[in-house]
Amino acid sequence: TKVDLYDNEEIGDEGAKALAEALKVNTTVKVLYLNGCGIGDDGAAALAEALRSNTSLTTLDLKYNGIGEQGKQLLRDAVAGRKGFKLALY
Repeated sequence: TKVDLYDNEEIGDEGAKALAEALKVNTTVKVLYLNGCGIGDDGAAALAEALRSNTSLTTLDLKYNGIGEQGKQLLRDAVAGRKGFKLALY
């Protein structure tokens, strides 16, 4: 299953935190597009935490957000070792 929330800047960090909580128990969504959703480091940190327990997601697109290097590194670390996982960050 694919969820595409592209270009919804209202999502922001608070929305990313809510999505992260849902991802912790997700077993259906494989692909999640959150590009251009106004997500910063706080939202990235929440998503990174969720990725540590979520094994269903195979693709996470976070391009065109306000995620800094710290947030990007948390995300990279969270999926390190997950063969074939696609993480898109710009």
